[in-house]
Amino acid sequence: MELRMREGYEGTGPGVITPDGCAVELYSRLPVGDEPDVIASAVPAGARILELGCGVGRMTHALLERGFDVTAVDESVEMLERVRGARTIRGSIERLDLGETFDVVLLASFLVHAGDEEVRRGMLRTCRRHLAEGGRVLIQREGEDYHTNVPRERVDPSGFTVRIVSSEPVGDGVDSVHAEYVFPDAVWTQTFRARPLTREQFEAALGEAGLEVDRCLTDDGTWVRAIAVPGA
Repeated sequence: MELRMREGYEGTGPGVITPDGCAVELYSRLPVGDEPDVIASAVPAGARILELGCGVGRMTHALLERGFDVTAVDESVEMLERVRGARTIRGSIERLDLGETFDVVLLASFLVHAGDEEVRRGMLRTCRRHLAEGGRVLIQREGEDYHTNVPRERVDPSGFTVRIVSSEPVGDGVDSVHAEYVFPDAVWTQTFRARPLTREQFEAALGEAGLEVDRCLTDDGTWVRAIAVPGA
């Protein structure tokens, strides 16, 4: 399937840019951080995980190393070409229907903050549709000051700088966010649309999809574990 750049999304820099402005080469360079440890601490050992929006497999590979069985989904063929050792599926998250269920469904990378509410609803319905009985959905949220503590930057120990340059309202509760990734030999930028969600709005969005918060997995509340609402 041919993918076009989404309205309000843009990316610059060397290599392939995906429809949401992500640079494949950039994401191949970024470290994974502590996210795999957060996930591993919240799910059963050896669980079957459906990873939605896997990108180049930064978390996929770390989860495989920890003994999980991962099915990795992304809409970009160029991203999926970088994934090793996992079953891969190309498709749009909001329309995905594999006809099977998983112990864990993973929705990371702030995807729950999609600017388009229908896309967000579709993503959360996909999470619920693929959740096995007794399963868990792990969701990564934005920090409380993500859109207000701007501009800001962080220098990674490995030698590159991440800057959130701006976050500007574009209407209907959506912001246009501009980020820069500066390496010694290359610079990438990404512009994307994100919808800030209060805790109440986030929980209401989960409820629409038949999910509810089980517990927060990190002190800052950026990682949340959700379960199916009984009877939903």
